[in-house]
This record gives sequence, structure tokens and C-alpha cells, in this order.
Amino acid sequence: MSEERAHLIVGGGVIGLCCGYFLSRAGHRVVVIDRDEAGHESCSDRNSGMVVPSHFTPLAAPGVVSQGLKWMLNPRSPFYLRPRLDAKLWAWCWQFLRHSNRRHVANSRELLRDLSLESRALFEELSITLDFPMVKKGLLMLCQTEEGLGEESEVARMANEIGIKAEVCEPKRLAELEPGVKMKAKGGVWYEQDCHLDSEQFLAALRKGIEHHGGIFRGGEVVNFRFGGQTVTHVTDSVGNEIEVSGVTLAGGAWSPCLASRLGLNLPVQGGKGYSFTLTKPHELPQLCYLLKEGRVAVTPTGRRLRVAGTMEICGDDLSVDQVRLSGIIDSFCQVFPAYAFDDFEGLKAWSGLRPCSPDGLPYVGAVERYRNVTVATGHAMLGLSLGPVTGRLIRDLVAGQAADVRLAPERF
Repeated sequence: MSEERAHLIVGGGVIGLCCGYFLSRAGHRVVVIDRDEAGHESCSDRNSGMVVPSHFTPLAAPGVVSQGLKWMLNPRSPFYLRPRLDAKLWAWCWQFLRHSNRRHVANSRELLRDLSLESRALFEELSITLDFPMVKKGLLMLCQTEEGLGEESEVARMANEIGIKAEVCEPKRLAELEPGVKMKAKGGVWYEQDCHLDSEQFLAALRKGIEHHGGIFRGGEVVNFRFGGQTVTHVTDSVGNEIEVSGVTLAGGAWSPCLASRLGLNLPVQGGKGYSFTLTKPHELPQLCYLLKEGRVAVTPTGRRLRVAGTMEICGDDLSVDQVRLSGIIDSFCQVFPAYAFDDFEGLKAWSGLRPCSPDGLPYVGAVERYRNVTVATGHAMLGLSLGPVTGRLIRDLVAGQAADVRLAPERF
């Protein structure tokens, strides 16, 4: 292991930490740099904590655009694109529109399936190695309408077709799976292979694992690169430190495009804002995790707490909290779980984070063509935690010289 040069990970969220862990475990000297050195303000920190092989359909899919336009008219809807005069936003929208078709879904679903199932297997290994709890009881997609149940039943059919276990459930079956929780639903789908965990515990375990293998953490931002031919040789941070590097991995989430532009790389990413609440004394504590079909709300038990999360707001880098959209999340949750009322959320602080969204709904995981030692790992949207371990493994293999899947290439647009 070199004591002089380090592999620099830019970004301390779940993707950066997974990359750092797999590289440090493989013998690389790793430095992780993040604006928040403690790592408590990333998009990964208070998300829903779900590991979801059931999410094999990319964000860019048929029907998303038309549904999104309808939701744009509703201030409480789970999706909103904030119009603004930004050429990069409209270029991103154009690419999103181009990829929202059946052909793209057909070309992507087995790729996402394979990535998700490998990531799930790695989670199982890591839960033992890094000692964090992981609940393997599946996910319930709850539907309040016959239309929603019909749509999700079709997703279940496609899931089973490609080897993802999915069971369409009537209300009686839902009660059997979760006997201690009252719910109002026409039915749902049980995705048996999905799991959940406490994202904060997982991130803490990764940080500890990186440190165990000799990695270090620094607070700050990357402000400059120095080159030697087609190689990045040094990186300067905002504190004034110059780090001699053997390689660089850009894993800065929604802020990755700004950093990529300094390397002459166009990386189409838009921040998709989401919110979450954490109920510390829930009236009912489910054993499974849930997604609410119509409201697009995620519900996850984390120990004795209950996390409720939702919305996708394409908003640039704005982390402000929209109270109307928060109300939409709470209403959707209370409609399905009658043990709760709006007052239960009174005084709770809402957290917001930006998911890095690519226009085709696939992450960027690959090497940068013009540089021999720069890799990119971002653009995972809602699947950052779920695909974290497999992304870390892929980056480790890329640094070792293995080839990458061109469908994930950072320069595919």
C-alpha cells in the first residue's frame, strides 16, 4: 500500500462510502472528502433505508411523463418539476422524454435486476462483516384503488417473469403478512426479496470499516485538479491541502456535475428533492417496509422508530422545505394507516435531501475516457442505498483494470 498517494473519493454519502470501503478493503490507501466531514447531511443519511430488487424499472419509463404533467397541477402531488431558465435542465428533460419508452425499459430491466440482486447479496455479506442489522422480510406495495392495484399487478407479473419474487395480495393476505398493523388498502404486492435497514447505522458501519482498513476522512471541497498527461496527479481542497492521488472517484451525488465540468466532462444530473420524517414513538410498528402506490410514500421501521418519506421534486440544488408537499406525504400516510393522524407529525422536523437523477434512470458507474485514473459513481436517483454495495464493487474492479458496462458509462449522452 502506497503511503504517499491516495485514491480520493469525492463525496461521503452512501455511494462514496461504499466505493471507499471496497477500495480500502482491496488494499488501496483511501481518502474520502466531503463538505460535511461527519457525513450527517448527505442524501443517504435519513432516507427510507430500503434494498429493493423490486425496482427494476428505470425512472424514465412509459407513462411517467403524462402522469408527471398531471401531478404538476397539484401542489401536494408526489412529483414536481420546478420550471426555471436553465439550459441544462431542459436538455435533461429532453433526454428523459427520449428514454421514457418501452424499448428503454426492456433494455434496462435485466441490468437493474442483476445489479440489485448482486447488491442485496453484498448487503447480506456486509451485515455480518460490518455488524449492522438488516431485516429480510420483504416490502409491501399497498394500493388504495383498483386502478393502482391493476397497475402494480402488471409490475408483479413482469417481476416474476425476470426472476423477482412478487405476490399479488388481497386485504386478508396483507393482514397475514403484517398482523399487528391496521391498513386501508384494496390490496397490494409483496416483494419477498426486498429488505430494509437503518441507513444511519449502515453509513456509520461503512465509515468504521474504511478507517479499519486505513482510510481517512477530510472535510472540504475539491477546488482544483493538477494533471500529468492523461492522469490526475494532485487535487487541491478548499482548506488548501494538496493531495497526491493515484486515482479519483467522483461520487458527489447531485453536486457531481459541477465537479465533473472541471474535468471537461458533461454529466447530466438533476437533483430530485425528497423529504422524510422520523416518528420516535410510533403507535404501531410494522415489521415490513412499505411503499404506498398512489402517494409514492415510503414507510420503514428503523429499530423502535418509523421513517416516513416521499416526493420527487426536480429543483436544482434547493434544499428548502415545502410545507404543502410535506402535508401531501402526511395525508397519504394517514389515509392508509388509520392509527395515525396529522397531529402525530406536529413539531417533527422534516429532513430534505437531493437524489442525483440521470435522464435515463440509470446510474453513472464507469471510467472517464480522457483520463486514465478517474471514475464516476453517481446518478442513482432513489436507488443510491440499494445499489451502493454493487457500485462499490464495480468501482473497485474498474480501478483494477476491468471493463465496465457501457450502459452505465458516464459519457453516454
